[in-house]
Amino acid sequence: MDAKQLRILQHSLGLDQYGRGTFYRNHFVTGEGSKDHADCMALVAVGFMTVRSGSALSGGDDIFHVTDSGRTAVVANSPEPPKLSPGKQRYLDWLEADCSMSFIDWLKWKSRARAAEAR
Repeated sequence: MDAKQLRILQHSLGLDQYGRGTFYRNHFVTGEGSKDHADCMALVAVGFMTVRSGSALSGGDDIFHVTDSGRTAVVANSPEPPKLSPGKQRYLDWLEADCSMSFIDWLKWKSRARAAEAR
């Protein structure tokens, strides 16, 4: 499997480029003549995807689904995420918190919460 095919599998499952995330979807829609169709058919040939003929819902394009062996291949072939500095990790944690606080207010709140836990 090449990098483009791995990215198709990851995208089909709703994962990032490192294979992180939750499997919240399982489909990829593309039609003959598109840039991804040949790669999807190659993934079908090795058993990592299945294909269904298109319908009106997909605009006539084929619908691909990732198989269990395809999920296993994504986990096995996805690269490790890069190491993050503590500051960058804190910033990403703030973004994930999706709160109404500014970054500095969130840092102060986290600091107070850690101090309260230490008591």
